Amino acid sequence: MKDGPTVLLLEHDAKELAQGRGIPVPEGRFVAIDRSGPIELVGSGPWVVKAQVPVGGRGKAGGVGFAATPADVADFVTGHAGDVIKGRSVSGFRVEERIDFIHEIYLALMVDASARAVRLMLATAGGVDIEEHADQVRYALAAPDALSLGAAACSLVDGEPAELHDILLEAFEALAGMFLALDATLLEVNPLFVTADGRWIAGDMKLIVDDNALPRQPAVEAVLRARADAYREPLFKLDHDFDYVCIDPRGQVGLLTTGAGLSMMLIDEMLQAERRPFNFCDVRTGQLRGSPERLVQVLRQFTLGRELAVVLVNVFAGITDLDEFARLLLEALDAVPALKVPVVARLIGNNFEAARARIEASGRPIEVERDLDRALQRAIERAGVVV
Repeated sequence: MKDGPTVLLLEHDAKELAQGRGIPVPEGRFVAIDRSGPIELVGSGPWVVKAQVPVGGRGKAGGVGFAATPADVADFVTGHAGDVIKGRSVSGFRVEERIDFIHEIYLALMVDASARAVRLMLATAGGVDIEEHADQVRYALAAPDALSLGAAACSLVDGEPAELHDILLEAFEALAGMFLALDATLLEVNPLFVTADGRWIAGDMKLIVDDNALPRQPAVEAVLRARADAYREPLFKLDHDFDYVCIDPRGQVGLLTTGAGLSMMLIDEMLQAERRPFNFCDVRTGQLRGSPERLVQVLRQFTLGRELAVVLVNVFAGITDLDEFARLLLEALDAVPALKVPVVARLIGNNFEAARARIEASGRPIEVERDLDRALQRAIERAGVVV
């Protein structure tokens, strides 16, 4: 079961994908931050206006509002266009019809990597306060196939009021189909509205997909490319075939590293030393194939860091010859002349002495170290202090 890099979609995009699969959602429109002209609305109101940002807890952070008139919608959008919620800038707004309901339900499917299964979750007390009712969430585990998920859903639904059985089974079946088809790691609907006439509607939706599956998910890729500013990092991986994530635009230390675990360790070390890491990176030196292009792409990202003070290279080479890596690193630095900060390179592996000699002969301000602790200390010193 998958438990690794993922993409959290904006609610609007998740609902567009759901609607394309026949899953009922409130009718809505996306409103861009840089729109011109009047806001296109569905129906005659009232409406719900939701800031589109890839984090949970928007409602409690003020990112969701209710509007009775088009002027109310415009006022909310204008007033919240520059909001930052949990460190993420608002990418736009979804304005959708407000639903009259008689029940709010919490329903979710997620990968449970430790159990090597899919966890189905259900609570008939959904809504924004679900965290306060966590003890009421019931769950079942199932293999990742439609038959097993259907059986697990039946076992959960059997404990709920009889009048909800058919509705919940229908919702589970539709959402499980979407979960499997899109290589999701989480599909959460909270609330799932049940209306007086016996219909169900996905009122709010959180969809997380496995980013390694994007090459076989053309519908998801199309959504990401249509709103590229909101999905820079997954598109970077899709286009360049390695992981890169900016974790602090004010970061002092750019990390050019191989190995996800090593990169995470360096991030922790920098934070403990009260330095701000700029990014996470797993450049995968084994796939450089004689080209500096991957290194160039990372170095170009570093030029966006206004407070970047040092680059820390950490390469634990397996099949990669360190002299070859040193040549590619120098070529990449030549290709990104705008990057003018010092470099500390911790290299370990085959042909270290040749790599060090090549770097020293280049005359560039690159300190080469074998020892990780010494390399970390050099980078910390050059990063200065957090201000």
